[in-house]
Amino acid sequence: QVQLVESGGGLVQAGGSLRLSCAASGRTFDIYYMGWFRQAPGKEREFVAGIHWKRGTTTSADSVKGRFTISRDNAKNTFYLQMNSLKPEDTAVYSCAAQLTPGQYHYWGQGTQVTVSS
Repeated sequence: QVQLVESGGGLVQAGGSLRLSCAASGRTFDIYYMGWFRQAPGKEREFVAGIHWKRGTTTSADSVKGRFTISRDNAKNTFYLQMNSLKPEDTAVYSCAAQLTPGQYHYWGQGTQVTVSS
């Protein structure tokens, strides 16, 4: 079992910044890949960014490239999503998720609300 807890969401004005954290506990040594997702009201959940847990290689959605940065601190079993130049369309519930094997997310956090006002 892996437990994931997000924090860092909130209300911010357009152009502002937030940093989300996702703390992992449990069988963290089994984690292969971590991802951030978001879901806005009335929309499907979408992939935002991901990071290979051991290698540190990252990928991100085109909609956030150049604005969002994903990183991790293996010693703390925590990974982060630094969000800069936020836009109202970034408003969503953001969730972190863990893969134990490639291609399937096995564990999810409870989500944290990010609201960007115009």
